[in-house]
Amino acid sequence: MATWSNFNLQNSASPLMEQIIFFHDHTLIILIMITILVGYLMINLFFNKYINRFLLDGQMIELIWTIIPTITLIFIALPSLRLLYLLDELNNPLITLKSIGHQWYWSYEYSDFNDVSFDSYMINYNKSDINNFRLLDVDNRIILPMNNQIRIMVTATDVIHSWTIPSLGVKIDANPGRLNQTNLFINRPGIFFGQCSEICGANHSFMPIMIESISIKNFINWINNYS
Repeated sequence: MATWSNFNLQNSASPLMEQIIFFHDHTLIILIMITILVGYLMINLFFNKYINRFLLDGQMIELIWTIIPTITLIFIALPSLRLLYLLDELNNPLITLKSIGHQWYWSYEYSDFNDVSFDSYMINYNKSDINNFRLLDVDNRIILPMNNQIRIMVTATDVIHSWTIPSLGVKIDANPGRLNQTNLFINRPGIFFGQCSEICGANHSFMPIMIESISIKNFINWINNYS
């Protein structure tokens, strides 16, 4: 969960989010190097007294400043493509969770189990309850087992929503009449928050997502005791 004065990305809770953070850092270093180089050249250009009235072309320098950006873009593109394919990869999921966006709440169905489905609404903020998170807490949490591959199917019934969990590296649109698929792999227990990140109407800000990650044993007990 994001906290005060946190300008960095949230701590990852999945291997995919770790890879996204690595790629972000990799790209940021390249951007900083380019910014420093261009800034240095511009400052030199403004303050030096050199001039050449007979300079009409410079084919060698033009060749250099065409090839170097091309190589730089390759260094960004290759890790980016690798990450795109990793995000789309799905291997033998243990369970499937179907998420349905409504104005303005989420419905969830555990497709592998009979009659395990519920609606998830935001609950009122209670200042006296230390475990209550403003604009993030819901009445029915998503319960998922950690250290297992999970398939997420996302759709909507009315307008476009977006199912987003930053700490898990998941953001997928929920479109009416279309079923989108993504995957999760949560590598530690905990509670993870998200929100709809597609402007979907008046109460767009008030349809949070809350995932509780537990051990597989506790998850089986929860399924058996669900009523």
